Amino acid sequence: MSFTSGTFRGYDEDRSVVLFSMINDHTEVPCAISSDAMDFLDGAKRTPPAQREQQFMRLRASIESCAERKFANAELEGRPPGIILRRLDFHG
Repeated sequence: MSFTSGTFRGYDEDRSVVLFSMINDHTEVPCAISSDAMDFLDGAKRTPPAQREQQFMRLRASIESCAERKFANAELEGRPPGIILRRLDFHG
């Protein structure tokens, strides 16, 4: 199994999540991380929507490492099945 970086999809302001993807072999896996989780990782409070892409790129290695762990543990949610990262996923 090869789980690698995909693409940054954008910030969904209505849901307060950054959308991105990871690639499992040749299959794209939809992913999202809450803005709260990103602010927690970054030690920030209420990062403006216009800065979410920069924040994601800065934190990308940590975010993708957590996404890979959840994928390996088959912790997929939603339809289509994907990975949703919350602040809780980054504690300890």
